[in-house]
Amino acid sequence: MNETPALASTLEPVLRDACRGHLSKVRWFHAQWQHGGAGTGFADWTSSRGRRVECVVKFPVSYSEYTWTKRLGLVSDEDWARSEPMSLPTPRVLAGGFELGAYDFAWLVMERFPGNPIGVHEMSGTDVWELFEVTAEFHAAAMLQQGLDTAPDPPRSDWGGMLGRALAKVGEGSIEHSGRWETALRRVERDLDALIARWRARPIDTWCHGDVHAHNAMRRAPGRDALEGAPLIETGLTNARGKLALIDLAKVHPGCWIEDALYLERLFWGREDQLAGVDPLATLARTRRGLGLPTDDGDLEIADLRRVLMAATSPAFSRTQGDPIYLSAALNRLERLLPAVCG
Repeated sequence: MNETPALASTLEPVLRDACRGHLSKVRWFHAQWQHGGAGTGFADWTSSRGRRVECVVKFPVSYSEYTWTKRLGLVSDEDWARSEPMSLPTPRVLAGGFELGAYDFAWLVMERFPGNPIGVHEMSGTDVWELFEVTAEFHAAAMLQQGLDTAPDPPRSDWGGMLGRALAKVGEGSIEHSGRWETALRRVERDLDALIARWRARPIDTWCHGDVHAHNAMRRAPGRDALEGAPLIETGLTNARGKLALIDLAKVHPGCWIEDALYLERLFWGREDQLAGVDPLATLARTRRGLGLPTDDGDLEIADLRRVLMAATSPAFSRTQGDPIYLSAALNRLERLLPAVCG
């Protein structure tokens, strides 16, 4: 964390100038997801009223991450410590832009959350429930910002290519229960075109976060703001644990609401006890309904279809998802769902 990324260090004076003197010297570190001299850093932001707030500087960021983070989180100085911004489902944003000097890339200055993501420690049932509550709040906030009538087409996964790689991996005999895998995957292969067509015909009803998991969820300080000299929040913040917010909005895309629930569910296949008894799909459905967002009984059938596609392609990622417990759970789920989904 002491190594200063070269590009970040070089452009820091330009960045501070773009922030019009509000930004202090940045304490840079090289985050594992960033390359080529860019980085993330901690700093202080001094408001026009002379008050300071701890912040995070991040660049470069993708167009999607910049657009959605700033669109959902930009807060004025006078509103920074009020209850509504403190309840946002995404980070509050102090500043951002599309370029720095001669470099054409986006940057953000955001609130700094105290502590670590909730996934660093074992999650309670309340943690998991709150994770889906903030996901539903993200869905609602994103839909208020931009409807789906002008949204791009949803991203298309290469299910055929992934299934082919899964079959090749199973054929090597290096995965446990390779015979059962071969039988199940051949059945999926037979109906793959129809399965893909049904998935692509799913209702597109929300902006999905695309990367919902416990390491992308940060908790604000309970009942107060980190702004020096700011009063306690006037009204409304009743969560004594601190409000959760989703970070890393680089994968936001139009899709069906079930995708965010199933993304997290899949991460816990074989270790469902770590979800503390919380059903991801049912919980996200309930929290969405509480916000007046649509859900449909037919979505459960679509969910099983998605589970089959995810489970069937799991061996293709055995290098990164090769945990025998996970693969065994994926196989069991695949075999259980195949009769209903493939007929």
